Amino acid sequence: MGLNPKIQAFLKEVNAQPIPLESVSPEQFRNQARMQDDVPKQEVAKVEDCQIELNDRTLPIRIYRSENKAQPALVFYHGGGWVVGSIDSHDATCREIANLAECTVISVDYRLAPEHKFPAAVEDAYEAFQGVSANAERLGIEEDKIAVGGDSAGGNLATVVCLLAEERSGHKPVFQLLLYPSTGYIGEEPASLRENAEGYLLTKRLMNWFRSHYYRTEADRFNPYASPIRSELLHTLPPAAILTAQYDPLRDEAQNYAAKLKQEGVDVFTKNYDGLIHGFAGFTAYVEEAYQAVAEGASVLKDALHT
Repeated sequence: MGLNPKIQAFLKEVNAQPIPLESVSPEQFRNQARMQDDVPKQEVAKVEDCQIELNDRTLPIRIYRSENKAQPALVFYHGGGWVVGSIDSHDATCREIANLAECTVISVDYRLAPEHKFPAAVEDAYEAFQGVSANAERLGIEEDKIAVGGDSAGGNLATVVCLLAEERSGHKPVFQLLLYPSTGYIGEEPASLRENAEGYLLTKRLMNWFRSHYYRTEADRFNPYASPIRSELLHTLPPAAILTAQYDPLRDEAQNYAAKLKQEGVDVFTKNYDGLIHGFAGFTAYVEEAYQAVAEGASVLKDALHT
């Protein structure tokens, strides 16, 4: 199937003005990304901006309630290559998931690289989940029905939180919703990384730019907290929904991760969406196929949280 026509028109404009990454700082990139945050947003019952206290720091969080009552919850981590993105950049996505899955979504504003390199974001993601779980009653969520989720780099953090919960005997997520996650690969480059290296928003060059700011050394990329497919604890992970896109360099590594989880006995819903690109959750207001993809993932999450 060919590229979705609306996304194709968007990419034509983007590719006409490529970002010269060699001369762009993370802060300049963030400023440019913030200009794209203003998209149509669904109404939810309530939105609260607050903070979560961790051992030696405080992180902003945003809570989206689809109903004004205690609900199952999803702790969500935004994408952006661990360098850009925020609770604002994924505001519309969190609202949609809250409504579609009939749950409370708690979006975590974890620390970004290069100011805070790997594994700072990992520690923030894990400790935030533990903090949310420990304060479930105060937060108005059901303690035994808390999932994790995220897109791209956020999907990476979500699944690593599950690994850390097993390692450290912490509160464990009951489900993981992973939208086109970065999960790493073993062996030669996946075909999708070559096929979709240029022209589809997330490029191989951009991925390398993100990782150059996130990792401390080249060895970090082989750490299971950065490349969870390398973990020996995959058999302990909760059920998952893993969504990928046809024109995404991360497509095959995420699909291979899903296959590995299944091989380890984990219950996984996985689907690759034709015609879409990396970041399709950000196109739901304009591209019906993108909305339907997110809705399908949210439906699986809803079933897991309300069963």
